[in-house]
Amino acid sequence: MLNGQKRWLYIAVPIFFFWFFGQIDKVGISIIQTDPEFLNALGMTGDDKNAKIGLLSFVFTIAYGVSNLFWGFIIDKLGARKTAIAGLFVWTLTMIMSGLANSYEMFLISRIILGFGEGMMIPVSGKFISNWFNKRELGRAQASWISGNYLGPATGAIVLVLVISLLHWQAAFFMLAAFNLFINIPMFIFMTRNTPEEHPRLSKDELAFIRQSDDEEKEIPPSEKKSFVQDYRFWIVWFGMLVCSFLFFGISIWLPTYLIEAKGFEKEGMSSITSLSWLFALGFVLACGFLADKTKRPSLMASILFSLTAVFLTVAVFIPDPIMAGLCMGLAMGCQGGVFHLSNMLMVKYSTPETAGRAAGLIGFTNIMGGFSSYIMGWLRDLSGGDFSTSIAMLIFAAILGLGAYIFSIKREAAALHLSPLPAQKIQV
Repeated sequence: MLNGQKRWLYIAVPIFFFWFFGQIDKVGISIIQTDPEFLNALGMTGDDKNAKIGLLSFVFTIAYGVSNLFWGFIIDKLGARKTAIAGLFVWTLTMIMSGLANSYEMFLISRIILGFGEGMMIPVSGKFISNWFNKRELGRAQASWISGNYLGPATGAIVLVLVISLLHWQAAFFMLAAFNLFINIPMFIFMTRNTPEEHPRLSKDELAFIRQSDDEEKEIPPSEKKSFVQDYRFWIVWFGMLVCSFLFFGISIWLPTYLIEAKGFEKEGMSSITSLSWLFALGFVLACGFLADKTKRPSLMASILFSLTAVFLTVAVFIPDPIMAGLCMGLAMGCQGGVFHLSNMLMVKYSTPETAGRAAGLIGFTNIMGGFSSYIMGWLRDLSGGDFSTSIAMLIFAAILGLGAYIFSIKREAAALHLSPLPAQKIQV
């Protein structure tokens, strides 16, 4: 059954759980910050409480974004496997530290360390995908791990609410540490290798398929191939990811608070819509993974997604019905999940297996904008007495900027598709 498909087991499965649990670590704070006991225990009260809450995500994403650059070079030198194991140990320890925190300052430090530990996730995933999958299946390969990126929080939102209700907010962090220690780390140790050539259980036929270049690549002499840093399309993707990170973190970090404080939901309703929002993102990822491989029009798809994001956010501001407003916010977040997937797919396309770690590090650096988004939204809420309208208007403007960036690459993409028809599937494995 797995003959010729073992790359999906040895690489796609570990990376899926890598992101499934890792993303709960990152965005679980959006659920935990709605717990009054957590806020009181760490002193997040008073007129500036929203700015303090936003600062938690700000310092995390700054550390996360900056460390992506560092990890990108380390991965190209040491390989994705060792880097992933090291990062997993770091963030396991920070989850324990977060659960033991008894002051706002200590918790803030734990978020900074967590950001550095998890900063290797995008470079690790990009490196594995670049090394282990044929160019014609990048969309599906990327979707296999990005699915964990959204399915994890969709499940985690309900689980975290349940754990906090039955036990304590500290128990949520200890649970997340256990997931990494007993599931993620063993999977990377026993299942993965840096390259398919190193794996003892991979067939020669599957290796040959992975290393087969498509017709378009063969037409370009090696001397004429540009580095990804010289390709303007890479920098369009990079800017698009800056905007995507600003939008995605701004919506996802504040969505639970928005539902409770602005729309009057109880915790059960909040967790349901929050989980559904992450499932929207998962749906967009799966659809984009399939359509990107079939249509070869990822830039056009990203443009459409940015347009839809602006529309959904605008509807959320003006529609009076709380459920519809919450769903529109979730759909806007889902659209950016699709952009995130397309951006990572294009990153692998514009780089090589040798430079994929550095390219992914630059893409991962864009997460730094998520910190600015979460903090600015908290600051704007404090200025406006807790109202979300100004913050959402800022997000709408950001979506328009993302649309403007991708418009520049649509014509080039269409021309390239016209000149190079889709290659036939010559090999079935």
